[in-house]
Amino acid sequence: MARAPRLAPARRTSLAIHVSLLLAAPAAWAQTQDVNAATELDKVVVVGAMTDMELDRQAIERTQAATLADLFRAVPSVQVGGGVGIAQKIYVRGLEDSMLNVTVDGAPQRGTLFHHVGRVSIEPELLESVDVQAGAGEATSGFGAIGGAIRFRTRDATDLLQDGENAGGIIKAGWASNDGYRVSTTGFGRLHGDIGVLASFVHVDSDDYQDGDGRTLRGTGARQRLGFVKVGGDINETQRFTASYEVRREDGEFGQRPNWPVRDGDRLFPVEGERRTGVLNYGHAVSDALDLEATAYSTKTEFTQDRYDRWGLYGADIDTWGFDLRGTWRSEAHRLVFGVEHRDDQVASRYLAPAAQWQPWAWDPAIGRFVESGQVWGVYVQDQWQATDALLLSAGARYDAYDVDLDTYGGGTDSDHVSFNAGGSYRISDAWTFNLSYAEAFRGKEIGDAFTLEQRPGRLTLAPGLQPETVDNAEIGLQYDNGGFSASAVYYRMTIDDVILDQLGSGPAPQGATYYENVGRFRSDGVELRAGYRSGAFGIDGYYNRYDSKLNGHRIEGYEHIALGNSMGDNWNLTLRYDPSTRFGVQASVTRVEDLDNIEVLFREAELGWIDGTRRVDKPGYTVVDVFAHWQPFASQRFDLSFGVYNLFDRTYRSHASVADYIGIPDYEIVSGLNEPGRNVRLSASYRF
Repeated sequence: MARAPRLAPARRTSLAIHVSLLLAAPAAWAQTQDVNAATELDKVVVVGAMTDMELDRQAIERTQAATLADLFRAVPSVQVGGGVGIAQKIYVRGLEDSMLNVTVDGAPQRGTLFHHVGRVSIEPELLESVDVQAGAGEATSGFGAIGGAIRFRTRDATDLLQDGENAGGIIKAGWASNDGYRVSTTGFGRLHGDIGVLASFVHVDSDDYQDGDGRTLRGTGARQRLGFVKVGGDINETQRFTASYEVRREDGEFGQRPNWPVRDGDRLFPVEGERRTGVLNYGHAVSDALDLEATAYSTKTEFTQDRYDRWGLYGADIDTWGFDLRGTWRSEAHRLVFGVEHRDDQVASRYLAPAAQWQPWAWDPAIGRFVESGQVWGVYVQDQWQATDALLLSAGARYDAYDVDLDTYGGGTDSDHVSFNAGGSYRISDAWTFNLSYAEAFRGKEIGDAFTLEQRPGRLTLAPGLQPETVDNAEIGLQYDNGGFSASAVYYRMTIDDVILDQLGSGPAPQGATYYENVGRFRSDGVELRAGYRSGAFGIDGYYNRYDSKLNGHRIEGYEHIALGNSMGDNWNLTLRYDPSTRFGVQASVTRVEDLDNIEVLFREAELGWIDGTRRVDKPGYTVVDVFAHWQPFASQRFDLSFGVYNLFDRTYRSHASVADYIGIPDYEIVSGLNEPGRNVRLSASYRF
């Protein structure tokens, strides 16, 4: 595989002070704040909290979210690009999800199987809530939370059981005009006391979708199957546990690079992906002052692509296991969280075809399997102190130690660091709150991209003296909330020093085709404004989001800065809701993304002398309107109908979170992100028994 021709080549690509001005989230998005000190200490995270957001089950169901792009469609600071589901990547403030700590019930989703597909896979049907922390925050954020953290929480049986029920089930079916169909069945019941069991099966069959011009984009259909079982609940008044196991499979025929368009005459290649995740959670309230929590997890992710025209079937897998042991101690004015966590990762890729087929493509015909492994240890402490009725202070620290080994070729690197954070939230009046915070984060070298582990003999993967990444994130903000009206504004500045990146192409020997080195400083400045109003059944929310992300003074772009980030034009969203009763509601949302033109690109190619200088690309702006409605036609409320239209006016557009269009640059005509789907009408019905 290493000797395959490349598109000049078509592959990937700090601690400073950030001060952010936050006017916190609208009422629908913000956590409810109680002036009572004990309640506030339990609920409020003051380091960077004003840009945090939570999606609840109602929001997920209302929009009939089927993909990551649907899920985060109206979330400030979060963008999703890639078009097809398997290739979608999450960006928070312009940083790719590889720079985030993403967890499902506490189990991290780590590593990269193939840099042209997404790293995070989740089925919205299973979710009870999603918490988004934008930017580096408190010491409890977890490993490598440089750009923030996203926490997915799946549903429990107790989330579904109604008063007086001991068992039940939900059957659901949905159809999409520009997507396909999905069916799911969920059963849940009470085993003993407050301990219950939930089991779900979801099947999705998606066709190749059409963009707004009616063009069918080949290689965008897929089939997904998911099985999920979760057992747990309250053992007694002081102890609680849950145990869950999920199997998610996806297969289809995609282009060689699933996040790029498949041109006429290009071949499609069979692809299969699978994720298996097991999670154990245990909590013990030792006393009124002390709680203990433990989380253990194991995840195995696999991906295969059949390049039948060249080296044949090629596979990759990532095995991750770990734990987080945590304690929470409360006093009248303090809430102290302390803990230790560990994660063990192994990534492997291998040729799966007969040796006679793959050996002519390999750098070394004697080596057909490639492995890297890594370990991370962390110790953390975070204190929140209600200094006065109006002033809440927070301070914390965490120590992280990274160790990665290049098992196949030998070598590796290790690093460790202590990161600090501090912040405060001051309630100026009943309506106004001011927040100021500073947070550091740290990430050492982790396991590499599975499809790039193979190396030319005698070449290096890691630059000598490779330094870990260190991050500063500072935010300052102000919030208003009174009489149904809420508003917020935030300014932040983030800097990453010693960015670790595998740049496009290989430099002079002894650099390998994959070569991780420190490439400089990343800096992002951003402003986020939010506002909302609630009056009876009517609600309106809006946001404006702007950030400028640069590496060494140059704006980043998703093609050459893959695994680091992407740039997006100024964007705003306005959402109106009308819910006259719990049985009926409607919602309309408009999202506008402004032009982002004249982006200078191909710095690496110019540096290596492949071209005579950098080039320029544009990202055209777009406006998308979505509408949704839900209705329970019968008094029993057991039957639900949902209707939605994504991209109501059938616009043709490419998300700014996708790769820009390089078609006008000679020799780079195949570099482009996929257009997003055109108008997509969705209907779904569910029956609860």
